[in-house]
Amino acid sequence: MNNPPSTAPEAGGASREETSSALFAQMVLQQTNLAMMLMGRSRHPQSGQIVQDLEGARMFIDQLEMIEVKTKGNLSKEEAGLLRQSLTALRLAFVEAVESPAPAKPDPTPPAGPAPEAPETKPNPETAAAELELKKKFSKKY
Repeated sequence: MNNPPSTAPEAGGASREETSSALFAQMVLQQTNLAMMLMGRSRHPQSGQIVQDLEGARMFIDQLEMIEVKTKGNLSKEEAGLLRQSLTALRLAFVEAVESPAPAKPDPTPPAGPAPEAPETKPNPETAAAELELKKKFSKKY
């Protein structure tokens, strides 16, 4: 763990610094993709379903923010740019995910005839207050 940095070529002809940079970029992209999946932006790779878990997505965003703070001044220009761009995209997607409702699960069977009219419902003040509180909780000003 305490090996000094080496610029000597390693397996595959890449230097240790190049290998570390590639692994860093891979980790940032992996965290970004997982957060996007949890915000409903892409399908789950195994189930093919759209998943929305905003708390889980927030955790991945927080981890990338922590990495940005802890590595400040130690990243190459390209690494810092990748991290900054990923965080910007995630923050925007998170705000959009919080402001939009969760994706509805599609009904596998289409209706046989004309769709019945839905009964008109009045908004529940308690539900509206809870939704507003949820939006406040997950909205972060950037």
